[in-house]
Amino acid sequence: MDFETRWLEDFLALASTQSFSKAAERRHVTQPAFSRRIKSLEDMVGVQLIDRSRTPISLTAEGQLFLITARSIVSQLHETLARLRGLSPQQHTILEVAAAHSLAFTFFPDWLNSLGKLTNDLSIRLVAMNVEDAVHALRDGQCDMMQVYYDSYATLQLDPSLFPSIHLLDTSMVPVCKPDEEGNPLYSLQSLSDEPIPLLSYTSGAFLGRTVRLLLKHHPIRLRLKTVYETAMAEGLKGMALQGHGIAWMPKLCIERELTEGRLVICEGEEWQTPLEVRLYRCTLVNKPIVDDLWRQLQAK
Repeated sequence: MDFETRWLEDFLALASTQSFSKAAERRHVTQPAFSRRIKSLEDMVGVQLIDRSRTPISLTAEGQLFLITARSIVSQLHETLARLRGLSPQQHTILEVAAAHSLAFTFFPDWLNSLGKLTNDLSIRLVAMNVEDAVHALRDGQCDMMQVYYDSYATLQLDPSLFPSIHLLDTSMVPVCKPDEEGNPLYSLQSLSDEPIPLLSYTSGAFLGRTVRLLLKHHPIRLRLKTVYETAMAEGLKGMALQGHGIAWMPKLCIERELTEGRLVICEGEEWQTPLEVRLYRCTLVNKPIVDDLWRQLQAK
């Protein structure tokens, strides 16, 4: 079995939260996947690190000892990677950005164009990925900046002193579906019928999926929603919604053209919508002058 350094960060999150579900949420993975990773770490170490017989969970004596080592390894690894990246000459004029898939396809090009001369002397390397992977990339010094969604409920668990952010845009999550021949929504969240409502859903580990679940958590409508399709990417849900397969909650900025052209329509009113931001993050541990300069100019805009 190959050792993965992310298992150490999983272990640190579990030691901090004393809860598999909370730690999994912090690490942006499903609880079953998170539990498997902790078990893999224990198998690799050869001892039981977690006492699962009590709630909240606690560390075994071996786990307490291993905690000290894990903290040290993770801290030194992050600092070393950041310093190495900052000292690499060939990277000095390349700005590496990780962005959520839907932002990379829609928002990022327009945002970059709006910066004008600020990026004239830079080469931009954009990598589209899910939010969990983007957070890992930023923490590990594998990118200079990260452009992702943020909401006040499903936070990213990033230390603002190490990973400051800049607010770029306000948008919202809205439920949409294909219209009928008269331009009305094919599906209604306020229907009095007992028929299930087809839902185009994000997978359980997707950041936007947590936003939708928190929106619907205490609403009885969730009992009538029947998931007919799942994917981690908003673009995938948009494609299914355009085909009329169900209702999908989408960032409004990703579907503005479809709404304008009438190929998608918003279902019902504001009670089914939730605020959403787009933010840009950076890691202050990375020693890269072009990032420092650009960040100062962005803050001044």
